[in-house]
Amino acid sequence: MVMDRFGNNPGHGAGAPPFDGKPETIGLFGGTFNPIHYGHLRAAEEIRESFHLKKIVFVPAHIPPHKEVQELVDPDHRLRMVELAIHGNSAYEFSDFEIKRDQTSYSILTVEHFLAECNGSVLLYFLMGMDSFGEITTWRDFVRLFSLVNFIVFTRPGYPKKEISAILPVDVADDFHYHADENCYRHSSDHTVHFYEGTLIDISSRGIRSRLKQGRSIRYLVPSAVADYIENNKLYAR
Repeated sequence: MVMDRFGNNPGHGAGAPPFDGKPETIGLFGGTFNPIHYGHLRAAEEIRESFHLKKIVFVPAHIPPHKEVQELVDPDHRLRMVELAIHGNSAYEFSDFEIKRDQTSYSILTVEHFLAECNGSVLLYFLMGMDSFGEITTWRDFVRLFSLVNFIVFTRPGYPKKEISAILPVDVADDFHYHADENCYRHSSDHTVHFYEGTLIDISSRGIRSRLKQGRSIRYLVPSAVADYIENNKLYAR
């Protein structure tokens, strides 16, 4: 099995050149991906292009701490769907780090893992939707996360952009200062939080699961390989 520089199964897009003294910019895109869909993929692609990221690593969660798990299919299925969805995109990879841990997934542990593996040779960006960022104060060690990694928060239908002071406690928000020239909030650790407004595609995993329960088509909401995998394995059946 080919392993990437992080010691994970990288999926497609492996074989990055050796470190040449300039940090690579890599995006970490975590989520349940239950299932992955074109909304995820398009957001990742626009962010990769806009922020000049060398690659984006999709990190499916094993057990998400903030979501109901009744409709959560086996993590191996979700990992396989991610692999199928990103096939052919050399800038996309996947990591099974959270799934192999076989425990509740916490972003702080994932970020620490990638930072340790890259040993300072990579500039990490953590990708997430505005809906998730709005709940970040409930995350484990969320304050410390801001001192470890940069954030790119993308808008989603129904979740408009908010000022950072409207989301974080006052004492935490005070550690940030807005930089108009960079259009971002910069933390006292020098890490940044960017709010990215890209193409709004009103697709959700919950909506896809609902359609499947009703026996309705999900074609063109997910890649065809993912739709076939769901059908062949009878996932999310009514």
